[in-house]
Amino acid sequence: MTLNAKNIKVLHIDSNNPVLWDQLEQAGFENHADYKSTKEEIEAKIHEYNGVVIRSRFDIDRAFLDKATNLQFIARVGAGLESIDCDYAEAKGVNLIAAPEGNRNAVGEQALGMLLSLFNNLNRADREIRSGKWIREGNRGHELDGKTVGIIGYGNMGKSFAKKLRGFEVEVLCYDIKPMVGDANAKQVSLEELQQKADVLSLHTPWTPETNKMVNADFINAFAKPFWLINTARGKSVVTNDLADAIESGKVLGAALDVLEYEKSSFEYLFTDSNIPEAFQYLLNSDRVLLSPHIAGWTFESHERLAQVIVDKIKALYFGEPETNEPQKRVTGVGGFFFKSEDPSKLKDWYKKHLGLNTDDYGCTFWWIDDKGNKASTQWSPFGADTKYFEPSQKQFMQNFRVHNLDGLLVKLKEEGVTLVGEPEAYDYGKFAWIVDPEGNKIELWEPVDKAFL
Repeated sequence: MTLNAKNIKVLHIDSNNPVLWDQLEQAGFENHADYKSTKEEIEAKIHEYNGVVIRSRFDIDRAFLDKATNLQFIARVGAGLESIDCDYAEAKGVNLIAAPEGNRNAVGEQALGMLLSLFNNLNRADREIRSGKWIREGNRGHELDGKTVGIIGYGNMGKSFAKKLRGFEVEVLCYDIKPMVGDANAKQVSLEELQQKADVLSLHTPWTPETNKMVNADFINAFAKPFWLINTARGKSVVTNDLADAIESGKVLGAALDVLEYEKSSFEYLFTDSNIPEAFQYLLNSDRVLLSPHIAGWTFESHERLAQVIVDKIKALYFGEPETNEPQKRVTGVGGFFFKSEDPSKLKDWYKKHLGLNTDDYGCTFWWIDDKGNKASTQWSPFGADTKYFEPSQKQFMQNFRVHNLDGLLVKLKEEGVTLVGEPEAYDYGKFAWIVDPEGNKIELWEPVDKAFL
C-alpha cells in the first residue's frame, strides 16, 4: 500500500550525497535540514515532520518517537537499523528504511583487501621499509589457495564478500540464522561445521542481542584450527579482551578490524594513553592486527549509491515500485525427467548398452551449452515403481524445472494460489520445492547452487 505523498515534510538530520535531497525535491517532497541541533532540540520540533533521514548522529528511541506524532518513515542512510527502536517505531506505524544494498560492494572489497593485507603482512612490511628495514623472511606470507573461508551472516555484505572470493581457489562456507541462503558462492552449513573447517572467519552480522559479544573466548576456542578473523560488521560483536588473549596464544593468527568494541564509549579518547583499555593497547601494538576506522562501506561510490537506494525506497513508499516491461524470470529450462520403472537398475544397464548413456545410481546427467553460451544440465532418472517421491501425484512420471530464484518464485506461486507440496529443502547442489499442476502432475522446482546451470 502506498502513502499519500502530498505535503510531505522531510527532516534531514545528517548531510548526505546531494542525490538524495535533489531527487526528493524533484518528486515533490519538502526538504528541511538541521545538522547541528541537539537531540532535545530536534525532538521539540519533530512533530512537524513526516519523514526523517539520518545516518548515525543519535539514537531514535521511544522518547523521540513519542514526540514524532506525524512521522511516516525513518530512513537511515546505512546498512543497519540498530540505532532505532524498531519494534516501537513499527508499532506506531512508522516505516523503516535502510540501504544495505548501497554499500555491500564496498564492504566486500574492503574485507578482501584486509584479508590479503593480513595474509601477506603488507602493512608491517611497508612500515619496516619506511624505517629502513629490509626483512624478507619475517614477512613471508600465506596464500588463500586451498583455505576455507567461513562467513557468519550471509546477507548483502556476506554475499558480496563471497562473490569477491570466486577468483581464488578457496572453499567458502556460510552460517546464517535464516535457512536456505547459501548460493553458488558459499555453501550454507551449521555453525559447528564452520568452526571445524574454517581457516578464516569473516563477520557480516548486524548488531542484535544475539550477536552482541558473540566472538568471546568460548566461541574462539570452539574452532578446530587457528584462524584469521575479519570484522567489517559491528565492533560490539567481538570481545576485545578475549580476542587479544587469542592472538597472544596463537589461536587467532591475525585480525583485521574495521570496527571496534569501543566506538561508542571510549573511541573519542583513542589516543589518550590513560584511557586506552589494556586489551586494545595490545591490539595497537600487535603487528598481527590491521585496523581501520569503520570505513568498509565508506567509498566515494557507495556514498552516492546509499543515497540513491534510500531515495528510491522513499519514492516507492509513496508512489509504488516503478513499472518495468521486463518479465519476471521464472523457469529457465528443463532440469530433469523422472519416471517409474519396474527394474531401474536393469533399465539403466539397457540404456547404457544400447544408447550409450553414461548412467550412475541416479540415472544419467546430460551436460550441454545453451544459446547464450552458459553451461546447463538435464537429468534422466528411472525410479522404482513403488516410489513415494511422486506423491501426491498418481502419474508415472515427474518433471523437474530449473528456476532462477526459487524463494521469489514461491512467493509469487502462493499469491497465485498454486498448490505447494511439503516444505522447500536445500542441499549442496541446490534448493528444491514441489508444486502440483491442475492435472495432478507433481513438478519439482530446482534452483542450482551453480548459477551457470540456470
